[in-house]
Amino acid sequence: MGILTTYRLRLARKRWRIRAFRKRRELTPVVSRVMNIRASDLLLVSTIRNEKVRLPWFLRYYRDLGVNHFLFVDNDSDDGSREYLAEQADVSVWTTKHSYKRSRFGIDWVNWLLMRYAHGHWAVVVDPDEFLVYPFCDTRPLRALTDWLDASSIKSFPAMMLDMYPKGPISRSPYQEGQDPLDIAHWFDSGNYTMTKNPSYGNLWIQGGPRARMFFGDTPERAPALNKIPLVKWHRSYAYVSSTHMLLPRGLNFVYDEWGGEKASGCLLHAKFIDTFAAKAQEEMDRKQHYANSHEYRAYQEGMAASPDFWCKWSEKYINWRQLEILGLMSKGNWA
Repeated sequence: MGILTTYRLRLARKRWRIRAFRKRRELTPVVSRVMNIRASDLLLVSTIRNEKVRLPWFLRYYRDLGVNHFLFVDNDSDDGSREYLAEQADVSVWTTKHSYKRSRFGIDWVNWLLMRYAHGHWAVVVDPDEFLVYPFCDTRPLRALTDWLDASSIKSFPAMMLDMYPKGPISRSPYQEGQDPLDIAHWFDSGNYTMTKNPSYGNLWIQGGPRARMFFGDTPERAPALNKIPLVKWHRSYAYVSSTHMLLPRGLNFVYDEWGGEKASGCLLHAKFIDTFAAKAQEEMDRKQHYANSHEYRAYQEGMAASPDFWCKWSEKYINWRQLEILGLMSKGNWA
């Protein structure tokens, strides 16, 4: 990488950090319990809007993994999400009516909370429909993974987003508040993925899966990116660039081995496709707050009109992380 590119990326990181600092004014605390955060705590940061039905299971899942404190940005929910979160003893909540789109789809707000409260902490950054699985997650808490990453001088941990779906139309099995969404959406595509390398940032760009085949069959290059780096030993000088797809400094994106080996990685089980999805897609279309004039949600809305069945003869039923490792979708690397 040339000196000019290095300088350009350094300036970009400074710009994103300054932007996040300015965007802090858009956040109003609802309840702040950050004084309870201890130096060793594992943190989780998320931006939400109208996710009340998902929050009980989401909190339970990550508490069980070992997250100690949650930091939420509520983007003007009107379904009780904000009030529910404010009642949780391990949660701090900020609210904003400002534009999700103009905050770079929430990442400016996330970068500010990470800069302000996560320095020196391992932090998970996920949406409320994303569930992190990692090697040995069925027997080892998240802290076991972060301890190993610390001992190995690894500062970022990648996870491929794996879209989960039910068998049959998604409206067939209503989701109940507090339910594990994977009880309904427990199928996934074991293949049908493409991977390229971003020459500027060094991250891998992964596309494919059920969203690509169902909604972007004619324009696969416009399918959503599935590469994420949701777990980082945060430093106040870092910044997410585009959602959690890539970070600066650039070295945090080198989460793969170019020499034929394998580095440890996980998956984000993405439980978007449950019966709440159609209403959510319509809400986001009405708000017009998503990337590229909401082209992704426009594709969803058009595709969902026919009540499609995501399941196909190549679908795999989710069992556990070892299954995902056998399929090559994640790796335990050198962690034994």
